[in-house]
Amino acid sequence: MVTTDDDVSSRPEARAPGSAEGTGTGTQGDAAAAKPPAFSRWTLRFVAVGLVLAALNLRPAISGLGTLLEEVRAGLGMSGTVAGLLTSVPPLCFAVFGGLAPRLARRFGPAAVVLTGMLAIAAGLALRPFTGGTAAFLAATALALAGIAVSNVLMPVVVKHWFPDRVGTMTGLYSMALALGTSSAAAITVPMTEALGGSWRVGIGAWALLAAVAVVPWALVQKDRTSRRPEPQAAEEAVTEESGTGERATEARQPAAPGQNAKPLRITRSSTAWALGVFFGLQASAAYITMGWLPQIFRDAGVSASAAGVMLAVTMGMGVPLSFVLPKMATRMRHQGPLVAALGACGLIGYAGLWFAPASGAWLWSLVLGVSNCAFPLALTMIGLRSRSSAGVAKLSAFAQSTGYLISVPGPLLVGALHGSSGGWHLPLLLMAGLMVAQIAVGLLAGRDRVIEDGS
Repeated sequence: MVTTDDDVSSRPEARAPGSAEGTGTGTQGDAAAAKPPAFSRWTLRFVAVGLVLAALNLRPAISGLGTLLEEVRAGLGMSGTVAGLLTSVPPLCFAVFGGLAPRLARRFGPAAVVLTGMLAIAAGLALRPFTGGTAAFLAATALALAGIAVSNVLMPVVVKHWFPDRVGTMTGLYSMALALGTSSAAAITVPMTEALGGSWRVGIGAWALLAAVAVVPWALVQKDRTSRRPEPQAAEEAVTEESGTGERATEARQPAAPGQNAKPLRITRSSTAWALGVFFGLQASAAYITMGWLPQIFRDAGVSASAAGVMLAVTMGMGVPLSFVLPKMATRMRHQGPLVAALGACGLIGYAGLWFAPASGAWLWSLVLGVSNCAFPLALTMIGLRSRSSAGVAKLSAFAQSTGYLISVPGPLLVGALHGSSGGWHLPLLLMAGLMVAQIAVGLLAGRDRVIEDGS
């Protein structure tokens, strides 16, 4: 998933040259500003509905599976290591398939790619219940996750393409839907499974229906010819966006004149880019460990399966309000290190609680781990703050997310291997705490007030 630069536009260093700070107008910006594409009212309505439905489908395949992981392991004869591999598949697919999304969108259009993504999610989730072995189950899961990966990355592109003057509002809408889908799947999957006869196959397969519903609006959008137009290049964009403080800022981006091309941005030489990539990877690792293993930790401590699912829902649901609050706080700070440290401290408190009192304090640990998991919107916001231009943000986002998701792959796998070899959760919790300490350290570096264009 990539970030938008709407919150960044409120910072002086992020504004386009010639824009008037705080007024929403600029001498050069107004002259160069282009009108957003003219879409029909019905097309915009279908896109808005499709955006929400797509976002609702971006996590149930993962969070719903975590609540039934014990039953899936028993039904397919999985070892702890293989189950750890299963929880590592999401970030791996996000790293591999997510990087293809911008290229596919430029060739086929974002609507066609999101439509294909929804079809892949529906097909993968529908096929999982009929698999008879681990390999087939992993393949069906990978198909669903491929659809999630490309759709995940294209959500901000959809907003920019159809709602260039309402980026903040629409981004908040799909962010809330994403968090709602995550928490709802965690809370509903177990009771829904019990209501449908108790088979884990039916419980995890039922989510294919939600993905099938999401196909409908995107199929209608794809029929609209104006929705198939190619994406503009970043250097040619001129859109009016909402800032994080509610202001309006017009940012005009024009191709450089001949002979005035800027020095190419070498993202791999930026220490800030690497710090952001590692920070993104460590927070993603913590999130997928939590999503994949937290219900099992609670169940091994004596908590019922349904209660463990609700606790995971509480953890994931913390992202609904905090995904709005944290970005606004971050854009008002020159150094985001204090927020990084505060979220990391919540993670360490949660891990300590799981060590000493996993059952008696389960609800409290669910809450504090939910706060810690909100390092994700903070990471996206910092990506936007570390570059002066949308083109730079796009490069930094692609680099940080592809690097980060690759870094996050071993975490859930190692947790499963350590749990399988030790038979308990103390060694996995030590690993999780060590990764959290590293996340805080590298996040302090990533949070410094620097931009990649300066070579830092």
